[in-house]
Amino acid sequence: MPGSRTGGPPAQRPVRRPAAPRAARESGVLALYLRARRGWDRPLTAYYLIFGGSLLITVLGLVMVYSASQITALQMSLPGSYFFRKQLLAAVIGAGLLFAASRMPVKLHRALAYPILAGAVFLMTLVQIPGIGVSVNGNQNWIAVGGSFQIQPSEFGKLALVLWGADLLARKQDKKLLTQWKHMLVPLVPAAFMLLGLIMIGGDMGTAIILTAILFGLLWLAGAPTRLFAGVLSIAAVLGLILIKTSANRMARLQCLGATEPQSGPVDCWQAVHGIYALASGGIFGSGLGASVEKWGQLPEAHTDFIFAVTGEELGLAGTLSVLALFAALGYAGIRVAGRTEDPFVRYAAGGVTTWITAQAVINIGAVLGLLPIAGVPLPLFSYGGSALLPTMFAIGLLIAFARDEPAARAALAMRQPRFGRKRGAGGTGSIRSPRRWNTMRRRASAARSSGER
Repeated sequence: MPGSRTGGPPAQRPVRRPAAPRAARESGVLALYLRARRGWDRPLTAYYLIFGGSLLITVLGLVMVYSASQITALQMSLPGSYFFRKQLLAAVIGAGLLFAASRMPVKLHRALAYPILAGAVFLMTLVQIPGIGVSVNGNQNWIAVGGSFQIQPSEFGKLALVLWGADLLARKQDKKLLTQWKHMLVPLVPAAFMLLGLIMIGGDMGTAIILTAILFGLLWLAGAPTRLFAGVLSIAAVLGLILIKTSANRMARLQCLGATEPQSGPVDCWQAVHGIYALASGGIFGSGLGASVEKWGQLPEAHTDFIFAVTGEELGLAGTLSVLALFAALGYAGIRVAGRTEDPFVRYAAGGVTTWITAQAVINIGAVLGLLPIAGVPLPLFSYGGSALLPTMFAIGLLIAFARDEPAARAALAMRQPRFGRKRGAGGTGSIRSPRRWNTMRRRASAARSSGER
């Protein structure tokens, strides 16, 4: 072995060992997880989820309404884009309502609670007057506005119950009255039963189920005791069982659960079975947009109650899972808004809206999958129907307003907004921020962090 230049023994170099790839992968995954968690905990996460999720659901719904309704429109000797144009008009009006609701202060939302409730009750009463109310598919829950336009007042009853119930419970909580079961139930439960009675007179069991879910959501948020909650639930279950037993149509829908043939015994399960056929023929990525076979007269209500089945046939499992993920994100954001606020009205209203949209989506999708009876409720923001779209978009505007109103979210939005008229620095460059303005933003950020946001 040759020596070194100095004549001494050569220096021993340490042997380099290759880094373990597994440890590198684990550290990379951990870093990615921590980064995603930090992003998930940002103050504006709920705001972006609500706004972005509802926008994507509405846009995808417009596409699917156009695809699913073309054949139905042509069979009715109407232009192929007839239903799409009506839905687009409702979406434009709903976007205006969403923007207005998202910019309203909480006090104005509370002030609108009683007028919206009174208007909904008045319209739901008009439905039962002969010559004014219109019957659609056996349910008299519609009012003819003019031409081909009709409104369903019971859809606005959902929004009325959310706003009025949230305002009522918030005022009682401020007065520390919710510890007494009488104040928790009265007048919330009687008013809800009044709305349910007006709906059930017209025979709309599906909307009545959604209203019942909203009522239970408000009671649960108000901290109703288990015995009280179970008592109200038992009464509702008994009434629902009586209503189902006394209606041959509802009994037939119940008997179609798990049916695999259109004519399973004496009950005709055509719609339920063909909805399963549409989902099964879609595969992973679907047959292609506009290439549905079931919408050619085989699947009734393809663009309304069973639009999720056409989505599964044309966009496949990937499309249906995307829709489910969007509704899951919307529900999570609503729960986050309700859980992080200190305002009782915001908590009850956000929880009521989240219960409304989530329960309606579960009932609609469960019916299409054959897991629940067909209730005749549309998929929120997705199915055709302006009467359902308008109050739902207003409710989304409520969630956006509540998400923006969080202290940390207000500070984050204020820091991101451009500021005009800044004072120039001593050098006249104009790029140096005013120290007083910067200190003000630091105080806002400090106040926001104290609320638990990271």
